[in-house]
Amino acid sequence: MTAQTTSAPESRPLSGTVWLLALIPFILLGVVLAYIVATDGGLTVLAGPPVEHVTIQRITLPEPGVIRVDVINDGPQEVTIPQVLIDDAYYYFTVEPSTTIPRLGRATFTIPYPWVEEETHAVAVITSLGATFEGEVGVAVATPAPSFNLFTQFGLVGLYVGIIPVGLGMLWYPFLRRLGGRALMFILSLTVGLLVYLAIGTWLDANEFALELPAFWQGVPLVIFIALLTLGVLLAVSSVRRGQETTPLGVAYRIALGIGLHNLGEGLAIGAAFALGQAALGTFLILGFTLHNITEGIGIVAPIVRKNPGLRHFLLLALLAGGPAIIGTWVGGFAFDPVLATIFLAIGIGAILQVVWEVGKLVARDSQKLGLPLVNWVNLSGMVVGIALMYFTAFLVKF
Repeated sequence: MTAQTTSAPESRPLSGTVWLLALIPFILLGVVLAYIVATDGGLTVLAGPPVEHVTIQRITLPEPGVIRVDVINDGPQEVTIPQVLIDDAYYYFTVEPSTTIPRLGRATFTIPYPWVEEETHAVAVITSLGATFEGEVGVAVATPAPSFNLFTQFGLVGLYVGIIPVGLGMLWYPFLRRLGGRALMFILSLTVGLLVYLAIGTWLDANEFALELPAFWQGVPLVIFIALLTLGVLLAVSSVRRGQETTPLGVAYRIALGIGLHNLGEGLAIGAAFALGQAALGTFLILGFTLHNITEGIGIVAPIVRKNPGLRHFLLLALLAGGPAIIGTWVGGFAFDPVLATIFLAIGIGAILQVVWEVGKLVARDSQKLGLPLVNWVNLSGMVVGIALMYFTAFLVKF
């Protein structure tokens, strides 16, 4: 008997007929969808009144005597808004581009109204069918207008919250270099605990912003998708270097990047608090985040304690981890956008999870060198201490 070998079929270029066969289902689907739209699904008799839904995205006070309302139509059809209520009274307004807002479109209503500083004002828009959608000015203060002075002040706030505490935490580097093998393994495990807490905190912050988005954005699924996509991309990039040992400095930079994206959200929260006139809350957040973030510096330098990378890298790591807090404060104070906030924080989740994986490999490698299992009392206690540090310092920023 002769053995027969089979080989994989050779790939052939796809002909025009094959592409046409692939397009036929899409063409037929288009026909079906057109029929459904034209006949209202064949149930025209049972069709009820139009469904209207809009979201008041943002209310600003650009100058004394003026209220500006940004509205997004996240309902299934176009909506016309002929009336606006301020404190239960109808007021004249101008609108750009039109009172009729197409689906997924937006409009900006400008209402001349003598708002009173530090008081609460109720805002409502009324559609042509009588549906009412409400918003509120919690504390009436003029929305910050971009200026060099205010730009500098917001930048300094981001500096206090981001770069300075991270830099102070990195000053523990000389002390960490004098620790033994088990102690360094404890510090790396502590870093894993810090990052796990940051990943959970960033997830909660992203969901908080996501809940403010119009319904069509599908906020929570958007966060999950972007986080998983970011994690997948970073893991794929790292797999290209398969066979090469992960450098501790590279891990430190990835930790700094993940922490930086988290600190971006903190800056957004502080800037938005000041923009809404909640100065006491903003100051409270500055103090709390400054203490909370000093522990992040330890996590950044933990992977590089065995080899001094030089002062330049320390400065870059501090800037990468703390600098986004400055950007977040500027954006939150001058042009807060919950969509961008949600996207950046979701990216931060994926980046932090990828760093947890990288630092975890360092912990596993050190455990193996010391002849210890991955799950041992040193690693477990380090992770618990890391989570506890972040948890208890967060008492100052949760309200």
